[in-house]
Amino acid sequence: MSFYISLSGLKAAQADLSTIANNVSNVNSTAFKKSNAVFGDIFAAAPMQTTTQVAGQGVRVQGISQQFTQGTIETTDKTLDLAITGEGFFTVKRVGDNQVSFTRNGAFSVDENRNVVDTTGAHLQVIPVNPATGIPTVTVNNSLTSASLVDLQVPTNWPAGGTTNQLTSVGVGQNGMITGVYADGSTVYLGATAIAAFNSQEGLRQGGDAHWTSTSASGTPMFGTGNSGLYGAVRSGALERSNVDITEELVSLISAQRNFQANSKAIEAANTLSTTIVNMRT
Repeated sequence: MSFYISLSGLKAAQADLSTIANNVSNVNSTAFKKSNAVFGDIFAAAPMQTTTQVAGQGVRVQGISQQFTQGTIETTDKTLDLAITGEGFFTVKRVGDNQVSFTRNGAFSVDENRNVVDTTGAHLQVIPVNPATGIPTVTVNNSLTSASLVDLQVPTNWPAGGTTNQLTSVGVGQNGMITGVYADGSTVYLGATAIAAFNSQEGLRQGGDAHWTSTSASGTPMFGTGNSGLYGAVRSGALERSNVDITEELVSLISAQRNFQANSKAIEAANTLSTTIVNMRT
């Protein structure tokens, strides 16, 4: 039995090492969220058995939980580099299958069609607004769905399709409102960044590239604008770094390595005892 107990310990230590290694390898990944391995003991006894005389049967991995703590905000010189100081997520839609996902990676740029896209090519979603007043053209409340959102497009000229007034600058407010200033001095409201919040962030499903999708465990996304409630404020010209503390991870790595070695020693000791018993008759 001790072989299997120590074997479960080896598997648990290996899972811990893999989790820590993934954290360390993504220390420079924009908006990466570190993970922790969660363990639980295995115990079983018959209904009439005295539990004080029963040893445990090992350990199991209960899950790998992500830590959605705020990463360090790094200042950049690009207007469309956006960071959220809070618990919200940017909403993006993948081209082709229209899959909606959520990200903290605000490294946005403009493609050849003047659509604002993230590092994976997905289109940034915004709440449609009146170009002259900036007032949303849809009701912004808890019933707002992703179907009401639109792709953010930054026209080179205004009115769109014209050739007279060319774009001179783009601005993003703390509430996520994107504005364009054109050659005649007019300011055009292009849309309000759709920030998504969830009842349970830990229930989100990872998709890689700092993207997540909603599940039944996370609850349906609640859309809103920045700088209000739990959506957080939007900072232009900044990016959120990984929340991995490299010093903490290296200490955890040493601890996981020691756990692996200790379980290996337990298997070695059990093997020595078994060998001694088998060789008693010889």
